[in-house]
Amino acid sequence: MTTPKFILHLREKIGHDLLWLTGITGVVLDDEERILLARRRDTGRWSLPAGILEPGEQPAPGLLREIEEETGVEAEIVRLLSIETLPPSCYPNGDQVQFLDLTFHCHAVRGEARVNDDENLEVAWFPLDDLPPLPEHSLAVIAQAKTAGDQPHFIR
Repeated sequence: MTTPKFILHLREKIGHDLLWLTGITGVVLDDEERILLARRRDTGRWSLPAGILEPGEQPAPGLLREIEEETGVEAEIVRLLSIETLPPSCYPNGDQVQFLDLTFHCHAVRGEARVNDDENLEVAWFPLDDLPPLPEHSLAVIAQAKTAGDQPHFIR
């Protein structure tokens, strides 16, 4: 993930200390009920399209921006799936982060899935019954997107 400028400025002040950020993630399905995934350049693993909100940016438009920037696919928000604090993590350079993640169910409306940035190696549609290895959190929100409820998941 390309590091936003506001984070680079903060890192000049705080070094590698833990930084609390707002993350946004999309479970993007098409009309054939396939899911859009990107294989990340930094880890080589498949993941849901995701990003970091810029200061003052609204979550839903921010996610739609990230999806298009990363994959070339234009989408629309269907509903909020989850609001969750993810475990702290550390990047290879030593930067520590923890995300408040907002995950949305999205529907693809146009565009051809392709690598559209320098953050990913591949972008592809996958049938829901034939997914590559994904983190447990991703599998949980994918399962939630397939349910008919409209209440987001959150820890009570």
